[in-house]
Amino acid sequence: QVQMVESGGGLVQAGGSLRLSCAASGSFFRYNTMSWYRQSPGKQRELVASITAGSTTNYSDAVKGRFAISRDNARNTVALQMNSLKPEDTAVYYCALGGSTVRSWGLGTQVTVSS
Repeated sequence: QVQMVESGGGLVQAGGSLRLSCAASGSFFRYNTMSWYRQSPGKQRELVASITAGSTTNYSDAVKGRFAISRDNARNTVALQMNSLKPEDTAVYYCALGGSTVRSWGLGTQVTVSS
């Protein structure tokens, strides 16, 4: 059973930064694309950023230039550095195994950006 646990969410003022981390169990990690998704109330869950096994990254237009995804295969972790945060970034952020097709989800961590 794949398990992923997110941490690092919280409350921050607009323009601030947060760093999310996801710790994953299992030897599968280094061979798979990992992603961060987010979901705001009343909206569909959306892909924020992904990183392939070879560390190729992809970002949504909404976060490009502000967020950075990275991975540490030795520690089975994937991180999301979020800078220049905006109130519209407020959401629950989920770590995911896979890219556009997700095979497993973390429980999520709340990020709230105040104006």
